[in-house]
Amino acid sequence: MADKSKFKIPTMQGPATYRIRVKGVLDASWSDRLGGMTITVIAESGEPDISLLEGVLADQTALSGVLNAIVDLHMPVISVECLDT
Repeated sequence: MADKSKFKIPTMQGPATYRIRVKGVLDASWSDRLGGMTITVIAESGEPDISLLEGVLADQTALSGVLNAIVDLHMPVISVECLDT
């Protein structure tokens, strides 16, 4: 079993750095509407394109807003990671 003392659990308030993976191509022009997150498209031969969003969001309400915007675009969310440890 993993040592839980190595992990920091994010709280509902305060800024945190997130990495979100989304299936499909998300144009970089969406950055402002997605909390200013940096958008990088990963294209591997024979694999579906993945958009990688990374950046600091003000709180979990901002994270929820970004995720809702992605869902409204009908893009499947692959993963959400909090990078602050």
